[in-house]
Amino acid sequence: MGTDTPYMRRALKLAQQAWGRTAPNPMVGCVLVRAGEIIGEGFHHAAGHPHAEVEALRSCLLDPRGATAYVTLEPCCTTGRTPPCTQALIQAGVSTVVIGALDPNPAHAGRGVKVLQDAGIEVRTGICRQACEELNYPFFKWITTGKPYVVLKMAMTLDGKIATASGDAKWVTGEKARQDVQRLRQLAGAIIVGSETAKLDHPRLTVRDIPDWPHQPARFIAGKTRMEGFTTVDLPHKEAWEHFLEKLGKDGCLYLMIEGGGVLAGRALQAGIVDEAVFYTAPKLLCGRGSRPVTGGEDPELLAEAILVDRLRTRRLGQDLRINGYIKGSWADVYRNR
Repeated sequence: MGTDTPYMRRALKLAQQAWGRTAPNPMVGCVLVRAGEIIGEGFHHAAGHPHAEVEALRSCLLDPRGATAYVTLEPCCTTGRTPPCTQALIQAGVSTVVIGALDPNPAHAGRGVKVLQDAGIEVRTGICRQACEELNYPFFKWITTGKPYVVLKMAMTLDGKIATASGDAKWVTGEKARQDVQRLRQLAGAIIVGSETAKLDHPRLTVRDIPDWPHQPARFIAGKTRMEGFTTVDLPHKEAWEHFLEKLGKDGCLYLMIEGGGVLAGRALQAGIVDEAVFYTAPKLLCGRGSRPVTGGEDPELLAEAILVDRLRTRRLGQDLRINGYIKGSWADVYRNR
């Protein structure tokens, strides 16, 4: 492990303290180090608030001149709702800036590095790059394509069922898995469910674990079912999905969650609009030919038509398993392997 890595990991932890609160901005953390000691640190709290670099400089216990700044994302070099961070670092007299991920924003990409280098500051990039990029995939996709990052979240039994034949689905997974879903919802600008799920479950699709959460997601139903507080949309084919995503992006939505049911999940996967799958698997076997499968959609003829998932990760949540990965060929998969 290089000497830079622990400080960048600390910056990542700082960035995550603003989980779900910074949209349409990315989550960013910054640590200032001099002579092997952390002298300041900060993170971007919310859009319109000071950026991580400024927060770190303001927190400094000692003069930051000659210090090294560790920042998870390339410092901005343009004036928006806040002044450019490159200028703040230059004026503070830091000698080195270590960057986790380069900013894909066309207004900033690579320019922040050049501004710092032109000012005589040493710049190193790519420290914990993958983790720094993945933290902000929703922002990265939205800023480069104008569309939200799409996550398919499903809860299922070990034999791939999400409900009984009668539609009973509460609760497939345990409390810890449901708490993890709440954390995902904190990122969501919008959540969508299928018509049958809406009728049977009457889901709220809100962030409930944090009182007075400031960014409740917009809620949609795919189909004809109407419920108060939900918008009904028709998504019969890929073109309709793409139009829906474009509209969400224009409205500033960076992250769309698809929360079931199986028919909607299958259609979204077959339309090729899903970036990441997050499946919670309970140690239960439901059985029954009529029990509802985790994904529906059109029946493939060949196994070769299977949708592939890359970079699988598993985590234990109580008695359940959380399995997530990137859909092969999706924006997330292409970006990661560029």
